[in-house]
Amino acid sequence: MKGLFNVRNAAAVLVVAGLLLLPLYTTLSGNVFALTLFTRIVIFALAASSLNLIMGYGGMMSFGHAAYLGIGGYAVGILAAEGVGSGFIQWPVALLASALFALVIGALSLRTRGVYFIMITLAFAQMAYYVASGLSRYGGDDGLTIYKRSDFGGLINLSNRVQFYYLCLGCLFAGLYLIWRIVRSRFGMVVQGLRSNEQRMQAIGFPATRYRLACFVISGTMCGLAGALLANNTDFVSPAVMYWTRSGDLMVMVILGGMGSLFGPVIGAIVYLVLEEFLSQVTEYWALILGPLLLLIVLFGRGGIDGLLGRFSRG
Repeated sequence: MKGLFNVRNAAAVLVVAGLLLLPLYTTLSGNVFALTLFTRIVIFALAASSLNLIMGYGGMMSFGHAAYLGIGGYAVGILAAEGVGSGFIQWPVALLASALFALVIGALSLRTRGVYFIMITLAFAQMAYYVASGLSRYGGDDGLTIYKRSDFGGLINLSNRVQFYYLCLGCLFAGLYLIWRIVRSRFGMVVQGLRSNEQRMQAIGFPATRYRLACFVISGTMCGLAGALLANNTDFVSPAVMYWTRSGDLMVMVILGGMGSLFGPVIGAIVYLVLEEFLSQVTEYWALILGPLLLLIVLFGRGGIDGLLGRFSRG
């Protein structure tokens, strides 16, 4: 019981409580921008958590994970442009399209290892980027404006800032719970075992590619959900969301917060995006300040922020 009360768990509780109570703060203070910012943060926290499933727990360093953000977003945007506004159609299509893309990428890229795996996932993501850029019917390079958010038949109004925020937060918590269940299941133990010692796991009789591919598809589908949320949040989707730099942002969030930890990517997304927003208002050269700050955290906080909190817990 004593182990439950430590700095790491206290930080997780504070993060959850803060996210839950944020709309109350914005209502009392009138700071609408904070709700807008944290809605974006929650969406990217979901995307980063999905990447953490394969990168932190599975040891698969995908450099093309942002492709699923774009696929999920374009599924919503294209259907909206064609007159299909129901979220009960848009969102399942977004999840299915992301899952199928992850299945194809995974089936091919998991034949490779190390830097080759990183490069092939990057190549597929760039292919998706250029395909989206060539969709002239749906905006091409300029992107696609979504004039009406997904309609769920009156069950929830996505145009209401607070309702949409809590929907995004609910999706994040559901995603975290799914990851928590996966990593503690037999399936998750096998995936983590493959990360640690693939040869031994194969010698025991576990089909490495099959387990990794299933994990890869689950991760891509979760990120596709984040893409559907992002498209509704911005009322816009463009090829830029698939670009390799966005995948790099997701990787930074995971590494900054702590790979292989449940709440690490959430903390990483909060710290990264809040710093980005604050510094961008101070100077146009904010990236020159943010880069060294992140480098210092990674160098001196082995295991990211979550690892740093863990060391405080152990004294």
